[in-house]
Amino acid sequence: MCIFVFLFLFLVLPLQADLYDDLSRQIDELNKTFAAINSANQTNETQLQGLQKKLDSIKSQVAVLEREIEKKQAQVAEGEKAFAVQQKLLNQRAKSYYKNMGKNSFSIVNLLLSENISESLQNYFYQKTLVDEDKKAIIRIAVFIKQVGDQKKELETEKTQLAAVKVEVDKQSTFLAGEVAKTKTYLGELQSKIVDLSSQQQALLSAKINSIPLPRSAQTSLGGCVPDVDLSGGSVKDSGFGGSKFAFFSFGVPNKIGMNQYGAWGRAKAGRNETEILQAYYNFDQIETVDTNINIKVNDSDGFNAGNIIWSDNLEEYVKRVYEMPSGWTENNSSALKAQVIAIRSYVLAATDNGNISICANEHCQVFKTEPKDDVWKQAVSDTAGKVMKQGGKPIKAWFSSTHGGIILASGEIGWSSTDWTKHGGFDASGSVNNFSDLKNNAYDRESKWFYCDWGYRSQYNNTAWLKPEEVADIVNAYLLYSKDKNTTVHLGRTDSSDVPDTWDASKVKEELRNRGESPLDSVNNIEVAWDSSGISQTVIVDGRSLSAQRFKNIFNLRAPANIQIKPACNLTSSDDIDKACTYALFNVEKR
Repeated sequence: MCIFVFLFLFLVLPLQADLYDDLSRQIDELNKTFAAINSANQTNETQLQGLQKKLDSIKSQVAVLEREIEKKQAQVAEGEKAFAVQQKLLNQRAKSYYKNMGKNSFSIVNLLLSENISESLQNYFYQKTLVDEDKKAIIRIAVFIKQVGDQKKELETEKTQLAAVKVEVDKQSTFLAGEVAKTKTYLGELQSKIVDLSSQQQALLSAKINSIPLPRSAQTSLGGCVPDVDLSGGSVKDSGFGGSKFAFFSFGVPNKIGMNQYGAWGRAKAGRNETEILQAYYNFDQIETVDTNINIKVNDSDGFNAGNIIWSDNLEEYVKRVYEMPSGWTENNSSALKAQVIAIRSYVLAATDNGNISICANEHCQVFKTEPKDDVWKQAVSDTAGKVMKQGGKPIKAWFSSTHGGIILASGEIGWSSTDWTKHGGFDASGSVNNFSDLKNNAYDRESKWFYCDWGYRSQYNNTAWLKPEEVADIVNAYLLYSKDKNTTVHLGRTDSSDVPDTWDASKVKEELRNRGESPLDSVNNIEVAWDSSGISQTVIVDGRSLSAQRFKNIFNLRAPANIQIKPACNLTSSDDIDKACTYALFNVEKR
C-alpha cells in the first residue's frame, strides 16, 4: 500500500518547466523596459509602478515555486525513507520470482506424469499466479525507485533555476528602487520648475487682464471699449498691415446675472415700468415695503463687515448715495432708475442681513459716496420708498452689472452658487434672435459702449486688436497642443513677452504637435462661432476643424499678444482651469 501512495503523489505533481520559461520571458521584458527607461531617463512614477506590479507578480510566482519545491523535498525525503525498504522488498521478490519460476517448471513435468490431472492443474496455476505477482511487484518497485531518482535530479535542477530567478528578482528590485528614487527627484525638480513657470505665466496673464479695467456699473468714469468695426459691421478701423485680418468680439462684460443696467434702460425706452424690468431679470414673489429706519453701515474695505466704519445712517439715506446708474436715464417716468433703486435696496438688505453687518463702498459691493446724488436720483428713491424684492419673505441679493451682451444667465451658469432669484432668461432682446446680426440689432443693451467689442490693442497696429492669419493659426495650434498634452500649458503663454523664459514660439509649438501625431496650421482662412439658445458660444470652427469655444477662449487669452483678450477673461491656476474657468463667454469673430 505504501508503494502506491508514493507513486500517486509523484504522478499528480505538475512539472514547472513552462512556468520557468514564462518567468524568464517576463524578466527579459523587464530588462528591456528598464534599459529603455535608463537610457531615456525620462520615466515617470506611473510607469515604474506598472513595472513594480509586474515584478511583484514574478515574486508571487517565485513563492509558488518555492512552495512546490518544499512539497517535492518532503516527498523525496519520504521516498528516500522508503527506498531501503523497497530495495529489500525488491530483493525478496526477485528471489521469490526465480524460486517460483523453478517450481512452475517442475509443475509442468508433474502435470504430464501425474495420474491426478485435476490436482496437478490446480498446483500448476497456483505456482504461475505466484510468479506473475512477483513479476508485477518487481516492476512496480523498480519504477518507484527510478522515479525517486528522477525526482531528486529534477528537484536539484529546479532549485538551481529558482536560485537564479531570485538573484535576478533581487537585482531588479534594487534597480527599480533606485529608478523610483531618481524619478521622484526628477519629478520634484520638474514640478518645481512648472510651479515657477506657472507663477510667472499667471502673473503675466493677470497683468494682461487687469490692463483693461472692467466697467461693472453703467455709471463709471471708465471709457468704453473701442471696437475695430462699428456695430453694423460697416466701417473698419485700419490695422496698418495688409492682407486678411481677424478680431474676436465679446458680447458684454462679466457678470451676466441679475439686472442688465443698459438692458433696463433699453426696456424703459420700450415702455416697460420698473416692475416689468425687474421681472425680466429676477425671480421674486413680490415687491414689499420694508422699514426704512434700518441702519446701514459702510466700511472702508473691499468686503463685508471688515475695515473701519466710515458712514452710518438709515436705509433711504444710504440708497441716495449709491452711484450705479446715470441719472439721465429718465425715459418712461424714470422706470430704469426706479428699478435700479429697488435692486440696490434689496441687495444691501440681503447682503448685510438687514443691517447687521457692514458693506463696502466700492464696486466689490455697491459704489457709495458720502454725498447724495442729484435730485433726479433722489426722486426715484422717494418714489419707491422702502420697496424691495422678496422671495420666501426675505429680500433677494439683487446682483446687477452694466452690460450683459444681450443675454441673461443664472448665477449657477457663471460658476457661482445656484440661486432661486437669478434666472436664465435667454436673450435680452426686443425681437427674435437667430444669429449674431439679430442680437446686435435687437438686444436691449445694444447702446452700451461695452456691448460688442474686441478687447485690447497693439500700438504698432494702430491700437487695434486685429490679428494676422498666422497669429490666429498659432493660437489654434496652442489649443491643439494643449488638447494633446495638458502638461504643455506652461509653454503656451504670450510669445511677445520675455517674462516667461520657457514659452514656446510658433515653430516650437508646431514641432511639438508633429511629435504628437497632429498636423499644425500655418495659416487660417475662415473662422465661425456656433452658439445656442443658452447665449453661450459652444464651438469654434476653424477651416473645418471643430474646437470647444470655451477652451479656445481661455487658450486665446493665454496666448494672444499684448492685452488682446476675449471676455470674460480669467486668471488660471492650473491646466484643469482652462476647461473650467469662465466657461460662459459669448463671442464672435470678424474677418476683414
